[in-house]
Amino acid sequence: MVVLTSPDGTTAHDAVARRLASFPCLVVGLDRDPGEIPQLVDLAPEEGVATIDDVLRAVEVNPVAATSLCLLLRQSPGSLHDALAAESAVFSLLQAGPEFTSWRAAQPTAARPPDVDPPVRIDRAGNRLDIVLDRPRFRNALNRAMRDGLLEALALAAADPSLTDVVLRGAGPSFSSGGDLGEFGTFTDPASAHLVRLATSIGRALDALGPRLLVEVHGPCAGSGVELPAFSRRVVARADFTAALPEVSLGLIPGAGGTHSITQRIGRQRMALLAVSGATIDATTARRWGLVDEIAAE
Repeated sequence: MVVLTSPDGTTAHDAVARRLASFPCLVVGLDRDPGEIPQLVDLAPEEGVATIDDVLRAVEVNPVAATSLCLLLRQSPGSLHDALAAESAVFSLLQAGPEFTSWRAAQPTAARPPDVDPPVRIDRAGNRLDIVLDRPRFRNALNRAMRDGLLEALALAAADPSLTDVVLRGAGPSFSSGGDLGEFGTFTDPASAHLVRLATSIGRALDALGPRLLVEVHGPCAGSGVELPAFSRRVVARADFTAALPEVSLGLIPGAGGTHSITQRIGRQRMALLAVSGATIDATTARRWGLVDEIAAE
């Protein structure tokens, strides 16, 4: 990782950043307002979100994941298909890497009991379809059963143009706490997991609904619980909403399409700051950044 400071506003450091951006290293900019950060810098600490020390600690623990994320985010945004394929390929490589292997080895192996009730509930009233994530005991952690149920519900909405209002929300204390950690790493092999991930992309299904989709988020959300709502054209948050991307601390990168969906909303550098540092932002910051479009009135 290289840290650049430019208190005098000269372009010298921009030239250095341009040179460094051709290498596999993370470039951090300091002493610039968020709106004045050179595009070739990967991220910059932001007051109230993450400090340079937060970034340094995270990179020291998982340098491969942090650097891989920033290298991926540097690529020019292409089609949704290309973005999802590139993200999944990097995610799969990291699943076979030493940082994720180390994290996985330190986790308890006890499996959670199977869900008694369906993890996704749908309710139709006229031209409105409510899709509800319904694993409140587990803060709507996204497991395979929930993924499949959500894909079925979204396919129903996509196939019926009379459903002009599709609302996705979560039951219980949180919209979603992200991927179910009990299933992390339970893949046959990274290459097969890559193909399955592309074939079962919830983000692609959400994006296909276009302006018909509204996502309502609340409570502490993390990982895919932040990445997936960002695909919607409209996201409404309750005041208790918080967002975090902890994947780098696991030796991974966001893998539910967030390197595309979140970056489209808040920009590459803030996406990198949020994901590398592992910081948690509140609803007010999420609204200011554009991660959500509205904070619901109490």
